[in-house]
Amino acid sequence: MAARKKSSVDAVAQLEKELAQVKAQLSKARTQQETDAQKTVTALTKEATKAATKVKSARAKLATARKKKTPAAAKQAEAAKAAVNTAKAAHDTVKADLAAAKQTLAEIKAANKLANEHDKAVAKAEAAMAKVQQAAARKEAARAKAAAKKAAAKAKAKAKKEAARARAAAKKLAARQKVAAKKAAAKAKAKAKKAAAKAKAATKKTTAKKKAATKKPATKKTAARKSTAKKTATKKTGTRKTAAKKTTAKKAAAKKAGARRGRPAKATPSA
Repeated sequence: MAARKKSSVDAVAQLEKELAQVKAQLSKARTQQETDAQKTVTALTKEATKAATKVKSARAKLATARKKKTPAAAKQAEAAKAAVNTAKAAHDTVKADLAAAKQTLAEIKAANKLANEHDKAVAKAEAAMAKVQQAAARKEAARAKAAAKKAAAKAKAKAKKEAARARAAAKKLAARQKVAAKKAAAKAKAKAKKAAAKAKAATKKTTAKKKAATKKPATKKTAARKSTAKKTATKKTGTRKTAAKKTTAKKAAAKKAGARRGRPAKATPSA
């Protein structure tokens, strides 16, 4: 559609250009026609002057011939009269042609004057129309500028609104993702805790099984150890008691011996 419109506008512009060229050629042709007509009138005027001079000369000759009363003069008068008639006919013809040429020139001048006035009126009307069109174009340009400004402001507001909406959506999505991440983290933590508890329970159970498996041989060894220790302790206790009895007997004997000798007995260090 735009291409067709552009082509149409180009066609109109081309025709206007051709019309301007034709007008220029027409004006040039009119000027040339008037010049040619003026030249024709000038040439015919000269011919008419020459013809009038010839008529005047022939009449002078006729008058001179008529003054003479001889037979030869009569013949000359007849010849001069014929020459006058011929010159007068030629002069009349030239006069008629000159009158026609002058009429044609007047008509051409009138037509050119009318055409010039028409061209001036057309030029004036076209200038006024161009002025109106320029004013309309300026008005249209201002309207288009205002519309473009309004559209730009509307687009800007829309973009701002869309940006705010996008930011809000992004914020909402981020919050949702944060909550989801938090929930996933809590879930993962609970799962890990559960897995750890399960692993701990499994380890405890395994340890208990191992402990239970090793408890029986250890009990036997412990009982043997306890029995051996008891025997050793009993043996040591008996040995100590025997040594204490021996020490007490030695002390008593020494005391008795000292009493007999009349001096105190030496204290024997105890084991």
